[in-house]
Amino acid sequence: MVRGKTEMRRIENATSRQVTFSKRRNGLLKKAFELSVLCDAEVALIIFSPRGKLYEFASSSMHETIERYQQYTKEIQANNPPAEHDMQHLKHEAATMMKKIEQLEASKRKLLGENLGSCTIEELQRLEQQLERSVSIIRARKMQVYKQQIEQLKEKGRALAAENALLSEKFGVHEQQRAGSNEERGGVVGSAEISEISDVETELFIGLPEMRNKRPPPSKNDM
Repeated sequence: MVRGKTEMRRIENATSRQVTFSKRRNGLLKKAFELSVLCDAEVALIIFSPRGKLYEFASSSMHETIERYQQYTKEIQANNPPAEHDMQHLKHEAATMMKKIEQLEASKRKLLGENLGSCTIEELQRLEQQLERSVSIIRARKMQVYKQQIEQLKEKGRALAAENALLSEKFGVHEQQRAGSNEERGGVVGSAEISEISDVETELFIGLPEMRNKRPPPSKNDM
């Protein structure tokens, strides 16, 4: 059976409370002494009774131990600021950032030509100069982009020209071969036509048309 922890609370009876205080105080002082001797620890113990009486124990000097404790707490606070201090710092940073954002928004509206009624001549001149510098930078970038696009188009043009020349050379050889083939066929046809023409009678006949078919055949002497 597991027993639950006994709830610790104040002893209502004054006599019992005093007796318990004396026993626990002596035991606590004894433990502090044992801890300092056995473990070579620097121990300082301060106890005030319910009536305000002081009981203390120090393994060395109580004053030096207290000073060491104060120095240690200062270093801890310097390295790890309290949460409240952190919150104040964060609030200050947030307020500063909001102010900067508002200033940037106001400057942006002025650059867009809004809310210029409260601007002085000097402010308007600064805005004009800033806009002129911005326009100059934008134009320079635009010209750079144009040049890059032109170079890309030129490169594409050179590639297309090289491809066109290659295709022209390739198809030109085919056309020459085809033309030579046609010339050979044309020469053969011409020779046949010439031989046929030579067989056609070209002798001049003088006389009436009806006598053309009655002319005598050519003699051997005419041949």
